[in-house]
Amino acid sequence: MADLTPGAGGRLPTWELFDDPQAFLDDVGDVLAADPVRATVVATTARRLADGAARGEPAPDHPCWFAVARDDAGAVAGVAMRTAPHPPHQAYLMAASAPAAAALADLLLERGEVVPAANGDLVPTRAFVDRVAGRTGGAVTVVRPSRLFELGTLAPPDDPPAGEPRPVTPAGVDLAHRWFAGFARESDLQAGRAPRDSVPQHTREQVAARVEAGQLWFWEVHGVPVSMVGHIGPALGVARIAPVFTPAEHRGRGYAGALVAHVSAVLRDAGHRVTLFTDLENPVSNALYERLGYEKVVDMAELRIVP
Repeated sequence: MADLTPGAGGRLPTWELFDDPQAFLDDVGDVLAADPVRATVVATTARRLADGAARGEPAPDHPCWFAVARDDAGAVAGVAMRTAPHPPHQAYLMAASAPAAAALADLLLERGEVVPAANGDLVPTRAFVDRVAGRTGGAVTVVRPSRLFELGTLAPPDDPPAGEPRPVTPAGVDLAHRWFAGFARESDLQAGRAPRDSVPQHTREQVAARVEAGQLWFWEVHGVPVSMVGHIGPALGVARIAPVFTPAEHRGRGYAGALVAHVSAVLRDAGHRVTLFTDLENPVSNALYERLGYEKVVDMAELRIVP
């Protein structure tokens, strides 16, 4: 299998862009499968888009591509994608060296594509955005530092709160949609940042699809939802917890921790490896997940160019 450690390889790799997510998976699926935890975002995104295309869904009307870097021997030396549906349609980079990431920025600029934001592994993400800023102007700012965790030995709360977990049913779609809308804003506030622009992250139809797929759970007390946890995937045997949201009036009672533990156990017992991302500027959530048995995999960051 190819070595996807950042910086591996010899000469500067060359990049190939894919508009077809299934062709991308056919090309590098075995490489992604060799490191499925670090590949979770790329793998789940490509699988979702490929499945949608197979069902006849229209192609996205925003920039949407995948990219593979190969060294002189033809081995995969980096992976990237640009699939984010909302401006600035950031790129996502995984396991490329800094020079390779800068070369991807050059390739995109040469074809007239300016990508002013990126997320992913720290080394290639920083190198990519620095190169774009160096050639187009502006300063690079850190929007959000994050950390990818994988579940080790699950340690559910010793004293679980009142209530019980229940899968979200179609009757709960509207509430779940409202909670999705509040998730980005509340996570910024909890981390001490100014809230992000009010951009809808999920349509009601997308939330309904996740409910139908059994990917959303409520923690309910006397039949009243007080917290929500979802999961994405699995892809390549890896599922990812997201989102985790508790309205302000219900926080501090242990609902989120109990529900994350429950959903983690459901996914683990189904034979999946379980991951999640944390916001490094939110010490409360980081401490919670570590107590539940999640272990650090890699640090990441979302970077953006500002005038």
